[in-house]
Amino acid sequence: MSLDTGVGDGSADNDPIAELFYPVFGLLFDPEGDLVGDVERKMTEARMPDQVEMYVSRALGIGMLVGLLLWLVGTAVGYGVFALGVVNAEALSLGVPVPNPSTRELMRSLVVPTAVFFSGLFFGSLGFAVGFGGILSLPYSRSSEREREINLLLADSVSFMYALSVGGLNQLEILRAMASAEDTYGEVSREFQSIINETEYFGTDYRNAIRQQSMETPSDELSQLLADMLSIINSGGDMEPFLQDKKEKHLRTSKREREMTLETLELFGEMYMTLSLFPLLLIIILVIMGMMGESDDRLLYATVYILIPLTGVGFLVLVSTVKQDEPGNGYLRPDGGSERLHQTTREGLLHFGLIEAFVGRDDVFDHIRDREGTHKTMGILTAPHHFLRDNPLYTLAMTVPAALALLAVAIASGSAPTTFDGWVDRPVWSAFIWVYVPTYVTLTPLAVFHEWDQRAKRAVTGKLSENLRKLSSANDTGQTLLESIRTVAETSSGKLSGEFEVIHTKVNYGMSLRDALVEFNNTYAVPRLARTIKLISEAQEASSQITDVLTTAAQASENQDDIERERISQTRMQVAIIVMTYITLLGVMAILQTQFIDVIGGLASQADGGSAGGGGGPNFGGGVDADVLSMLFFHAVTIQAALSGFISGYIRNADILSGVKFAVVLMTLALGVWIYVG
Repeated sequence: MSLDTGVGDGSADNDPIAELFYPVFGLLFDPEGDLVGDVERKMTEARMPDQVEMYVSRALGIGMLVGLLLWLVGTAVGYGVFALGVVNAEALSLGVPVPNPSTRELMRSLVVPTAVFFSGLFFGSLGFAVGFGGILSLPYSRSSEREREINLLLADSVSFMYALSVGGLNQLEILRAMASAEDTYGEVSREFQSIINETEYFGTDYRNAIRQQSMETPSDELSQLLADMLSIINSGGDMEPFLQDKKEKHLRTSKREREMTLETLELFGEMYMTLSLFPLLLIIILVIMGMMGESDDRLLYATVYILIPLTGVGFLVLVSTVKQDEPGNGYLRPDGGSERLHQTTREGLLHFGLIEAFVGRDDVFDHIRDREGTHKTMGILTAPHHFLRDNPLYTLAMTVPAALALLAVAIASGSAPTTFDGWVDRPVWSAFIWVYVPTYVTLTPLAVFHEWDQRAKRAVTGKLSENLRKLSSANDTGQTLLESIRTVAETSSGKLSGEFEVIHTKVNYGMSLRDALVEFNNTYAVPRLARTIKLISEAQEASSQITDVLTTAAQASENQDDIERERISQTRMQVAIIVMTYITLLGVMAILQTQFIDVIGGLASQADGGSAGGGGGPNFGGGVDADVLSMLFFHAVTIQAALSGFISGYIRNADILSGVKFAVVLMTLALGVWIYVG
């Protein structure tokens, strides 16, 4: 396993930088000290296999090299500001009274060397802190990320283990099954893989392996679970009631943590109201200063094109630190499945499914493969909307070239302004051609097909809890799982009941029930659905009477439904706050345009006798041109519309693509308002 630190490839144990600076590590750090021990613990939690001494040595080396580089830059900058006359040495003084003229001259002669020295020292220290601290913080970051994913998946993982115990598996078999479920339970499964590897490859007793892993896992919740599990194993207790109690506890804990996350997002929504209005206040101040002839045009441009985007992107990053998404991609691996399942799981644009397993055996199979490619192509061409619904991002392959072609035609025909004066003279038209048309052409189809795809998936998960309860009731009457699936398909409505009917038909035609369930799951690839299907498919291999397992799956799904309803309710308020904040900003900017800029510009024109020199509109006391201000205002509300839209979508569903529809709507609102006022 290699260590990717972002500054080089390979492990720190074989790094010449680490070897070179190892003596420095010995001088500065105690190998048995708290810092080294803490870094070693975090490296273990992050699954980074390097020796802690060599890793810290490498961090020291990177820090010193970066610090040396920035020291040279800082020294050059410090000397340059004096050499080029940017800063006058006479202007730098501490105000220390020095009566002796010779001493005063000596101190003046030391001003430049001292300033250059401290400039280099500051930049060098900053470089060392960034280099050393960045490398050293990597284990902490990875450990925190693993802890977050473990805590998110722990409730479903315990439900999975409980279902296996109900199915009659013993303790070691449960551990092995959990270790092999990496496609569904991610980092939780990897923790159990460590236990199994210790027992199978190193001869460690599985009790000791559990004890060791409880001390090495980054999650306190999982550590407590393993410690409690060990006490049950050592005492010879029954695992099933223990896991049942833990399942109910972690379901409650999961729901409580999600509620805390929603409360944090509520606070962030209030923060965004203040942050998004700050650039507006700054623009107003700069306009007033421009009327007085005291404003710098560059500050206005920096506010519109740098500060507003940075504020939006920074808030988006801030939200991403607490927004809890669904870990995993929703696909189940076809481990132990049929050859058909293995091939259909890999099926895509360049993979044609089952026929790929027979290519090369005979010419007839090669011919079938060629015909299959033609069949798939014709299927896409005859029903492209279904293909694009399942793969929304593929719309960009068609819309981006189309947008570029339209833009090229507009430039060639002279319709698209290509100069700054052209943008200023026709701010709405120029932004429409250069920004809005490409946005509509690329983002509108993406938003439509993405929402269609999400609606199709919600049609399956929307009745999942209800149908799982029906499956449990049918199975409790003595029906097998397959018979229960048929009963639910016949007595229910909706997309999920149709999928149950397809599963029943596939099994009747010779496919195993497990393979049919996995194929059904991979068609939609929803992480929540994948965990449910994994639980059922594993349990049904042990017994066809899995009423308790189905009840557990229904409880987990209902818990997820409760969380979803709470999330939708809370995030609706956050989205409303963001949208209303933007509408307020847009309204204020429109009022500034119609009631302030135009009126003051007219007064300035009258005062100047109607002579506005060379470039368009009137100047405010030598400040910014009124037409330039109108363009900047329109660009500001357009940028803010796009950012507010993407932030709204991310808060809503933890998916940046969900913000596309909000961005298109808010940008359209900005365009409509400015067509009227601009």
